[in-house]
Amino acid sequence: MQHGFRRAIAGTNREKRPNLGNERQNSETARAAAEAIAVEALAFIAADQKLLPRFLAISGIEASEIRRAAATPGFLAGVLQFIAAHEPTLLQFAEASGRDPASVTRAIGSLPFGADNFDRSV
Repeated sequence: MQHGFRRAIAGTNREKRPNLGNERQNSETARAAAEAIAVEALAFIAADQKLLPRFLAISGIEASEIRRAAATPGFLAGVLQFIAAHEPTLLQFAEASGRDPASVTRAIGSLPFGADNFDRSV
């Protein structure tokens, strides 16, 4: 009789435990998707003769440093923040990339230094 009771309790506990592996996998998937959006946004900026000089001036980097800077934490979040900060630019990028503008702004939070809870977004 006790063995049946223990199995019932054990089964109940298993069902209530959160699956942290899935949470981590979802976080990694969201980050990878956000990185892809940011890389696409960077290409969008680089192709625009008005946006690129403005982006370089605001970010303080030289055009020759973009590849190196892109590998640093926070750069890709900065790219999306730049896009999101100017609504006409956000709408142009969203249209060019076929994305909903809200998905672009949501992606910022999945990138390092893009969310207030950075230590959890790395």
